[in-house]
Amino acid sequence: MSAEAHQTGANPPAVTLSNDEVLRYSRHLILPEVGMEGQLKLKGASVLLVGTGGLGAPLALYLAATGVGRIGLVDFDVVDFTNLQRQVIHGTKDVGKPKIDSAMESMRDINPFVQLDRHEVALTSENALDIIKDYDIVVDGTDNFPTRYLVNDACVLLKKPNVYGSIFRFEGQSTIFATEGGPCYRCLYPEPPPPGLVPSCAEGGVLGILPGVVGLIQATETVKLILGIGDSLIGRLMLYDALGMKFRELKLRRNPECPVCGDHRSITKLIDYNQFCGIPSQPAPTEAPNVNTDIEPKEVKAKQDHGEKFVLVDVREPHEFQIARIPGSVLIPLADVGKRLGELNPDDDIVVHCKMGGRSAKACDVLRANGFAKVRNMTGGITKWSDTVDSSVPKY
Repeated sequence: MSAEAHQTGANPPAVTLSNDEVLRYSRHLILPEVGMEGQLKLKGASVLLVGTGGLGAPLALYLAATGVGRIGLVDFDVVDFTNLQRQVIHGTKDVGKPKIDSAMESMRDINPFVQLDRHEVALTSENALDIIKDYDIVVDGTDNFPTRYLVNDACVLLKKPNVYGSIFRFEGQSTIFATEGGPCYRCLYPEPPPPGLVPSCAEGGVLGILPGVVGLIQATETVKLILGIGDSLIGRLMLYDALGMKFRELKLRRNPECPVCGDHRSITKLIDYNQFCGIPSQPAPTEAPNVNTDIEPKEVKAKQDHGEKFVLVDVREPHEFQIARIPGSVLIPLADVGKRLGELNPDDDIVVHCKMGGRSAKACDVLRANGFAKVRNMTGGITKWSDTVDSSVPKY
């Protein structure tokens, strides 16, 4: 499908290029498919980029470099050392700085002619429509399901193209949602996966180069929409396998029964997306830490120092165990807990830990379901152990 029918405006914006801009964009201007008319379209366009992380980093850099006239950034996170392996818009000097500050600094350095809009907030059902309505195109650089559904629904309601991408480990995918007659995110994924089923990048890892490839595909599709050239990814889901170095695609069609973009729409306003994805928006008032099920790393250390008898079970993966470990811990990966119950004594005091506390909580549930009564989850995992007990244990 040609992008011509989905361009953001049939007539070039009433803008001009300065001599400096003509020189800067000269390699575009000599392309017949772009030329002066196309570059003016780019300068007159507005794009909202949700997230300045793995996907957002290459997106922000190249959309700025290519001359998109107005770019809005939505992000409220700060730069962390673990970001630097893939989020190339940020540098070591930016650790601890708001990502939006670091991103805008890099973008201004690349192209001072671009107008940058700052939205240092979490995108929510309360503010999404107000933020998105003033932009031509939305580019989704997020990494969680509630925000993806939120961006999708807002784009459908506002009739804004949603340039989508996602990454995990060595694989990525990209398409364009929410165009006239085209599918939306809910057509592809009507229901979110159960909470915890799909590991985050922090748990499952991601090849640092992968978001560069997928983010640049998103940037390319955004520019094509603005220019109205080429065959877009509307109706096509592009799948990328970095290990196999293979691209393939799946056909996508609008689902007539889709509750957001279908023929009989039941969702006509934004909803609670944490609730929709099975994630509590906030803990219930009565939900306090349970001393019988949770234990702090400092308490675990005190038990070790006092010579108390207990078993410390590490449910991370073997390659994580090689990176960092707590002395005295026994490695039983989460997937193997149910198969290796015979290695543990139901009468023992057992403390379970992982990287940050999520997988160990699941392991505790498995153990309790199999008759292990004295099981506790070490809150914060080995990351919190490094922060509060032993800083010599590396964080990753």
